[in-house]
Amino acid sequence: MSVFTITDKAFDVKDFNLWYGDHHALKNINFPIRKKEVTAIIGPSGCGKSTFIKTLNLMINSIPGVKMSGEINYNGQNILNEKLDLVDLRKNVGMVFQKGNPFPQSIFDNIAYGPRIHGKKRKRDLEEIVIKSLMDVALWDEVKDRLNAPALGLSGGQQQRLCIARALATKPNVLLMDEPTSALDPISTLKIEEMILELKEKYTIVIVTHNMQQAARVSDKTAFFLMGELIELDETSKIFSQPSDERTEGYITGRFG
Repeated sequence: MSVFTITDKAFDVKDFNLWYGDHHALKNINFPIRKKEVTAIIGPSGCGKSTFIKTLNLMINSIPGVKMSGEINYNGQNILNEKLDLVDLRKNVGMVFQKGNPFPQSIFDNIAYGPRIHGKKRKRDLEEIVIKSLMDVALWDEVKDRLNAPALGLSGGQQQRLCIARALATKPNVLLMDEPTSALDPISTLKIEEMILELKEKYTIVIVTHNMQQAARVSDKTAFFLMGELIELDETSKIFSQPSDERTEGYITGRFG
């Protein structure tokens, strides 16, 4: 049974700092993330976007020399607590990376991988999870007749949607997406964006994107990062029409970045 409690926020990050060795990469971040909303994170290269999103399920822990302070509260629990169950956290907080990275297994086994790790063994249960996960990412109709075929034989856009389905198969509450469409063509990008708008009815989604038009299309809230600082966080419509900080305006209008 999960130890996480119920609040209206998926995450509440307070006074969070992160260092790579002596480099202060994230500085005094305060960032509430509400449930069942899409929160986009924008900013120039090297501003801390990807670093931040990787802290939310502690993927960052795999990098040597990282130090952190402050709080990252997930459903009311500070995940920086050393006693935290990382397996439980990553079951609840799934992640999709910049490029689709299917396992060298069948389409079916890619999606069944997580549920099997968490104890699902019955074939019927696994079949139900695979079908539902593929339907959630609008991939079922495209692959239903070749579930035993290698996942690496799918197109780039299909591989990315498969990886999203794989993340959903463990029934997470939150889905983290680190530039999920940056390697895709416009048609595949549109399919992912349409899928995000449907998934937010059931999941909290945090997406890092270099594409400001994408942030405007899919997100409820947008956060602007610059040089390791969270400069502004607000309703997406306000960020793109009336930002409060001139640095946000400068980035959005293309004066820098």
